[in-house]
Amino acid sequence: MFKVSGLSSNALLEKVGKAMAGGAALNQEDEAAWERVQRRVRTLCEATAAAGGRVMIDAEESWIQEAIDALAEDMMSDYNRERVVVYNTVQMYRHDRLAYLAAMAARAEEGGYLCGVKVVRGAYMEKERARAAQQGYPSPIQPDKAASDRDFDAAVKWVLERIAQIHLVAGSHNEESNLKLCQWMGEMGLEPGDARVSFAQLLGMSDPITFNLAARGYNVAKYVPYGPIREAIPYLIRRAQENTSVAGQTSRELTLLREEQQRRKQMNSRQRGL
Repeated sequence: MFKVSGLSSNALLEKVGKAMAGGAALNQEDEAAWERVQRRVRTLCEATAAAGGRVMIDAEESWIQEAIDALAEDMMSDYNRERVVVYNTVQMYRHDRLAYLAAMAARAEEGGYLCGVKVVRGAYMEKERARAAQQGYPSPIQPDKAASDRDFDAAVKWVLERIAQIHLVAGSHNEESNLKLCQWMGEMGLEPGDARVSFAQLLGMSDPITFNLAARGYNVAKYVPYGPIREAIPYLIRRAQENTSVAGQTSRELTLLREEQQRRKQMNSRQRGL
């Protein structure tokens, strides 16, 4: 998984998005810069396809997302003809993402390529609301967490019902959401190891969910955050803040971690006694 903002300036992505929405056209310098960004993304997708892998393009702030979405769909059109190589990410804490998901899938069907989607709740809620209030436009964020949860579940189920055309990665640390996905897969006759469905969590977060899913044969990915510390630490803090909303789950995970620490201490003590 990678962020397009790691290959482009945010200012350029914002300009491109505005131009796509009917705003000011890009000047010659920006056009050249955008072409370079597209080449960089294409290089990653090309290498992934050649290696037989999959790559996920991460979602970012709403004011640069339009350019990212367009780029992701272009890559899917080029590389998802025979199998899904490229996945776009949709953040369901935005109230417009169910409509976007349906439109993206329709464009893929019309274009004759497969669609890959990673469904997540989202990571920039406070930043989005603050910017909307400061600049005086309606917030793109759901009114509350319940609405985000509702749309997350709706998106996952909608994709499952169209799994022949859209492949799914469900990125969630929420125990209930993962259980629902397992249940729906069973109801639809999908095997746990169906290659078209994957679960994903961050390394070091919700490990009991990851391990239990893997033990039951589901496809699970662990994401390893990589980048400058000044960017990686805020990213991990946002993830931890998301997880605090699942209070019972977080406390159970802490209990399991303490039990594992104690088990390792006892094991070390026994080994020293040999």
